[in-house]
Amino acid sequence: MASPLEGIKILELIRVAPGAFCTMMLADMGAEVLKVETPPTEAAVDAETASRRAAFSFVNRNKRSIALNLKHPAGQEILHHIVQDADVLVEGFRPGVMARLGGDYDTLSKINPRLIYCSLSGFGQDGPYQNVPAHDINYLSIGGVLNLIGQPERPPAIPLNIVADYAGASMHGVAGILLALMARQHTGRGQYVDIAYLDTTVSLLAATPLLRDYFLNGLTCGRGEGALGGSYPYYTTYETADHQLLSVGCTEPWLWENFCKAIGREDLKRFALQPAHHASVADGDAVQAKQEVQEILRQKTRDDWFDYFKDKNVCVGPVYTVEEMFEDPQVQARNMVVDVEDPRYGKVRQAGMAIKLSDTPGQLRRVGPSVGEHTDEVLQSLGYDDLRCRELRQAGTVA
Repeated sequence: MASPLEGIKILELIRVAPGAFCTMMLADMGAEVLKVETPPTEAAVDAETASRRAAFSFVNRNKRSIALNLKHPAGQEILHHIVQDADVLVEGFRPGVMARLGGDYDTLSKINPRLIYCSLSGFGQDGPYQNVPAHDINYLSIGGVLNLIGQPERPPAIPLNIVADYAGASMHGVAGILLALMARQHTGRGQYVDIAYLDTTVSLLAATPLLRDYFLNGLTCGRGEGALGGSYPYYTTYETADHQLLSVGCTEPWLWENFCKAIGREDLKRFALQPAHHASVADGDAVQAKQEVQEILRQKTRDDWFDYFKDKNVCVGPVYTVEEMFEDPQVQARNMVVDVEDPRYGKVRQAGMAIKLSDTPGQLRRVGPSVGEHTDEVLQSLGYDDLRCRELRQAGTVA
């Protein structure tokens, strides 16, 4: 069965996981992804440890790897050979780095005018911050997101690095690349795709009612405020009898009414979400209602409540650990935990594929490669003979 991206060749010049996640999603759908990596140094971890770690790397599965030193002119020459037959190049360096390595868009698009070139950078290719280093927490703070997460009167809660990095740059990168591939079908030309982690953070925030209300009437809310901030009884977490947590997300009034009926407190249905809640914090009556719900939910365990609510048409969920999440029957039924057999390490367990296509599904074809695992294979495909491969290896151009 053909995969949706079968025949699409992608070069990945990435040093951080969000960029690798972007190309992995394309690789899962059949694209041929070649990681162009820096040859390991003597100070690197031993080869066996590195190889085993690579096999279990979710973001690097379904890829090949060539270890190539782009600081060497011969390394740049190899890149130029590879790019002649590539459809997409994805890089994650600061602006200007790829130009110094002979791999910028202006250079490579002359070699291959059909090349789609995607840059994933913190602040994009222009603007006053373009060369400023940053990470997820910085993009969230500058993008106005971090200040909204957590409880009032307390420092912001840090949501790992899954917002700007993965929901932001990775997903927008995939969308940009696919859009450029579609455009190329009409124009015959490649193009430059400029993805900034900060831009994607702002875009994600703009999709919420918070920014809609800000643009509409200037209303803003602080940390822990708003309908989704956790202060209102219909959208928060509650402690249960076993000192675990149950999430409640009944933002639609009818869902909240169902919830109130299920716990025997239909009198609380008046505390359903109102338009004004998007830019305010719960008042005294709503806080009291939340406390009353809390007392009720302390009467059973988390899992007992979850089982009880399953047929009540309400939005609740147990707050799981990672271990519990992978044991959940819904996660397992949707194949979101899978095993792949590797000749070196046996059963390798990974998360499954979130995108499920009925006719052309993605496939887990191979585990993540060790650095340079396919160097010789790639060089031979380019016409380099054994002698030239040994010379390049001795010179430190490849590994």
